[in-house]
Amino acid sequence: MRVLTCGDSGVLVEVADLGEALALQAALDEDPVPGVAETVPAARTVLLRVAPDAPGGVRAVAEAVRRLRPRPGALPQGGEVEIDVQYDGEDLGEVAEITGMTEREVVRAHTAARWTVAFGGFAPGFGYLVGDDRRLDVPRRGESRTRVPAGSVALAGGFGGVYPRSSPGGWRLLGRTDAVVWDLDRDPPGLLVPGTRVRFREV
Repeated sequence: MRVLTCGDSGVLVEVADLGEALALQAALDEDPVPGVAETVPAARTVLLRVAPDAPGGVRAVAEAVRRLRPRPGALPQGGEVEIDVQYDGEDLGEVAEITGMTEREVVRAHTAARWTVAFGGFAPGFGYLVGDDRRLDVPRRGESRTRVPAGSVALAGGFGGVYPRSSPGGWRLLGRTDAVVWDLDRDPPGLLVPGTRVRFREV
């Protein structure tokens, strides 16, 4: 773990991989560091925004983080959401071929898997989900689509996701949902915030 101060308002923690980033998030959930106003995880970093009135400022936060001992394999704790999916995606057959499963087996695997939002990115409301079924680890498409409809449920590069709005994209589409994953009138606007546990349900 490499802990860096970022001016007078942030601490950036660099780790080796996504597993360590998730374990660090879990450690911060279990043992919150005083003075941290916001935690922003990514694939191999966790940024801690430090409150202006934090005792000892960024240096105290950095020292507290260095004392943490994340447990390997631990996952951050968040709320739980269930997302209804109609599994009729354009790439369902291709995913079945890549994984060596039938389309029905892909759907069963996707709905049985336990998913956790690791971090957000790409677009407001887009959560990168990690699951516990490695059979669903499929590569991105060779060529991106110019338009992926909002609500598309997809896989790519070891992650799952739900497109919050229509946009270009190269993920493999399994199906679609009516769930609104980004709504500025909601607090918080994002449904899939880091740490959230997600279950997909076939409808």
